[in-house]
Amino acid sequence: MRQYGECLHSCPSGYYGLRAPDMNRCSRCRIENCDSCFSRDFCTKCKAGFYLHRGRCFGECPDGFASLEETMECVEGCEVGPWSEWATCSRNNKTCGFKWGLETRTRQIVKKPAKDTIPCPTIAESRRCKMAIRHCRGGRRTAKTKDKRKKKKNLMERAQKQHSIFLATDRASQ
Repeated sequence: MRQYGECLHSCPSGYYGLRAPDMNRCSRCRIENCDSCFSRDFCTKCKAGFYLHRGRCFGECPDGFASLEETMECVEGCEVGPWSEWATCSRNNKTCGFKWGLETRTRQIVKKPAKDTIPCPTIAESRRCKMAIRHCRGGRRTAKTKDKRKKKKNLMERAQKQHSIFLATDRASQ
């Protein structure tokens, strides 16, 4: 290869080889931040700190593409759809009976990444929410509520029994 009258084994950084039967010379790449190129308008390796994408060099990969740090190339990333609406606030699959619950929203993976090393963004989110209906109406009572009512009933029965005994002993003493 010739460059400025000097013969070289290969072209220096930022140049590419032009070969024809009557010439072999190095020409400058026209791509900004290109370290080596295939032709004047197609880069094959970018300078340090830049990512290669479709023959051009970028400071960061364009939208929809992810960077592979080991090769400094931009590859098709994971594409996700829009977020769904927030689901109804619930807790333990119930929409009542608690003060606080969780609501969730999701989105689908539209296109999987070219390489498995590129992670997809989050596809589900949850956040704390206040339940719209705190007390369930007409629902089955929990064991705690049943126990409380049973204890109250037993207390009432014992109190009535003691009162009856007191009245009976009071009448007998008269």
